[in-house]
Amino acid sequence: MILVSVGTQFPFDRLISTVDMWAVENGRTDVMAQTGPSGYTPRALKCFAMMSPDKFRKLQAEAELIVAHAGMGSILTALEFRKPIIIMPRDHTRGEHRNAHQSATAARFENTPGLYVVRDEAELLDRLNHLSDMVASQGVSRKAPEEFVSRLRAFIEEERPSSRVWTLPWRRNESSAAKR
Repeated sequence: MILVSVGTQFPFDRLISTVDMWAVENGRTDVMAQTGPSGYTPRALKCFAMMSPDKFRKLQAEAELIVAHAGMGSILTALEFRKPIIIMPRDHTRGEHRNAHQSATAARFENTPGLYVVRDEAELLDRLNHLSDMVASQGVSRKAPEEFVSRLRAFIEEERPSSRVWTLPWRRNESSAAKR
């Protein structure tokens, strides 16, 4: 089964319609899609605008491939479950998102094994037509490494200077005046 996810905030009909067209042309009836607030009516995909987190996580675990927008939740879950994932960032110049952060996310993960970045419909179709060439990700833990947790804990617990010893530069004159 192939699982498609576009998040819940914005439609991403360009991604949904491309995967749907591919599924029709290839006779795939095992493609499920979480479409969010979509205006597109798919012909081959089994669609859900929204679904419970438990159901969605179950589908992610069962999927042979995940196709998604460049949302961190989709990326991290695919890595956690060791699933290959194709990500297509939303294009803010087309009004698909508020800014270009998904393009930045895609660029950051571009060389991650098991994660395949596509920028447009043609690249998405090409990648879907070469499913057998894809490998699963190497995985990632749901928990931060112990060394990171220890360092973060030490930073948080570190004693901070009191306001009597340290004053913001723009408040130094106020402090001096108050002492007089």
